[in-house]
Amino acid sequence: MAVQLALLPSPLLGPAVWAPVAAELRRTGWSVVECKSAAAAPDSWEDVLDGFVAELPASHELVLVPHSNAGLYVPALSRERHVAAALFVDAGLPPADGAAPLAPAAFYDFLSGLAGGDDRLPPWTQWWDDADADGLFPGPAARERVENEQLRLPLAYFRGSVPVPAGWDERPCGYLAFGETYADERQRAQALGWPVQTLAGRHLHTLVKPREVAAAITQLLASLGLDP
Repeated sequence: MAVQLALLPSPLLGPAVWAPVAAELRRTGWSVVECKSAAAAPDSWEDVLDGFVAELPASHELVLVPHSNAGLYVPALSRERHVAAALFVDAGLPPADGAAPLAPAAFYDFLSGLAGGDDRLPPWTQWWDDADADGLFPGPAARERVENEQLRLPLAYFRGSVPVPAGWDERPCGYLAFGETYADERQRAQALGWPVQTLAGRHLHTLVKPREVAAAITQLLASLGLDP
């Protein structure tokens, strides 16, 4: 089946986190679209959803490949476009139906301490100390490219929940984890019988080992019956 891979970044970041992997996937024959969630800082999940929908072609059958918080938008996007499959990459995993909270209570408490006087959060790389943030990147140039695309979301965004239409997970799905950050999501994917892989790495492994990530994506998609 000929499909187009739609690489979805976290609403906090931009397509730079996917760019090296996109190049590797194209090199091996995949058709790829690199999406952004919004042209300007979104205020709500509706803004993020509208931003993704605007980036996704209506003329292709798509495989959604979300990273991080973008995973929570897969069910809603599956109602807006022709989605053949989804492959979650170190990403949030929505429930079968209902609504997907954008932040667990404990993490929301952490974010509350970061919000500025305008109620917007600092750019994502400023949530962590510099040494920890530096360790996510292969070098200063990659960090600069990502930081140039960061969006400052309001704290209120993380009080929201994304609607989850039932039936979204009836299409083929898989999960690729980097290390143990999303261990619970990986375990749930395994319990659902999805193909799963884990690569040793951190959350932005897409930048550190793009060829390895692209190869894992290709292997998992092959498990779902999808080839370039």
